[in-house]
Amino acid sequence: MVRVKPFAALRPPKGIVTEVAAPPYDVLNSEEAKRMAGEKSLLHITKPEIDFDPIAGEHEQRTYDRAVENFRAWQQKGWLVREDKEKYYVYAQTMGRRTQYGIVLCAHTDDYASGIIKKHELTRKDKEDDRMIHVRIQNANIEPVFFAFKDNAELAGIIAKTAAGVPEYKFVDENDFTHTFWVIDDDAVNARITEIFTRDVDAFYVADGHHRTAAAARVGAEKRAQNPAHTGDEEYNFFMAVCFPESQLAIIDYNRVVKDLNGLQPEEFLKALEADFEVSLASKPRCGRPAKPFAPTGLHNFSMYLGDKWYSLTAKPGRYDDADPIGVLDVTILSNLVLDKILGIKDLRTDKRIDFVGGIRGLGELSRRVDSGEMAVAFALYPVSMKQLINIADTGNIMPPKTTWFEPKLRSGLAIHTLD
Repeated sequence: MVRVKPFAALRPPKGIVTEVAAPPYDVLNSEEAKRMAGEKSLLHITKPEIDFDPIAGEHEQRTYDRAVENFRAWQQKGWLVREDKEKYYVYAQTMGRRTQYGIVLCAHTDDYASGIIKKHELTRKDKEDDRMIHVRIQNANIEPVFFAFKDNAELAGIIAKTAAGVPEYKFVDENDFTHTFWVIDDDAVNARITEIFTRDVDAFYVADGHHRTAAAARVGAEKRAQNPAHTGDEEYNFFMAVCFPESQLAIIDYNRVVKDLNGLQPEEFLKALEADFEVSLASKPRCGRPAKPFAPTGLHNFSMYLGDKWYSLTAKPGRYDDADPIGVLDVTILSNLVLDKILGIKDLRTDKRIDFVGGIRGLGELSRRVDSGEMAVAFALYPVSMKQLINIADTGNIMPPKTTWFEPKLRSGLAIHTLD
């Protein structure tokens, strides 16, 4: 079972939460962050390169030093204030008609080492190293990771009762998503939450934040090695996560755009696709209007934008293995039968001819990038399900790169966990 604990968070006062809270560090590039960041924004801590003119390198020592200076200053100025005792929190995110409710808690680094915290993606060492430096120099988890867990009725009841009360924070962000945050101040309820997780929840699943999770575990191991009196209960053994019941989460499609057709003419490319797919024209321009976007209708059906037309591609029987949790994924089918076989793209992580577009940006972003001449072809995929993600994590498998996109993203700055 998982090991969790409440924590005494650093949090912004209610009156300035919208000024402090910010998107995650990896959602914005440095230029976007500099334009967005107000005086109190957490972006000055998570993306401190924006404090320099011109913008500094993300991995320069002066950038890391500025992050530490700013984190200290935010506390001295009262923009981040320490909670009076250890608590759990409930954090709700609303996108359109869907709301997901998570518990903000601290998970244990031992659970990551033992596989109780389960991953579905590989991490890159350079990104791990960067996040590890930030945790080490700040002695804190500034931004939470995003976990899922299997539904639990008693936890659902506690969340519902908490959410019926008056929230500490409630605001709408720049994407029109609503963020609502409650503080659980009842010691008995907090103790019960610990008991339920420890007794009933057998695993956490990393939904978003693989690099931050790995970095937190590495810092915990580093501090453990430096402490001859280590017990396993020290604060550095824990890191901050927001944990959502799996039934409340929805994965959005993660799509692909490719710069060229590997030397083929469009007609030749379409012909090559027919070996493994049923190919049909879905829509074309009419009366001076662009083709109506076509979205995949189900698993193993893809939409493709080529030229100025949308096509439907349905993988033929026998071209994939339904018994293989990785082979049955549409990202695998597309990679094997199109990107590799026809377009010659072998490594999605390193090939510069391919780019990835989160489904939150819509199908219009795919056609725009092709129409602009930047890309030659675009593919939209049917989203992976939470059931597939959990099955892959439970069997110890790893998804191909850029398979899942979760939205809304967690807002950074609502709570911060320090390691002492």
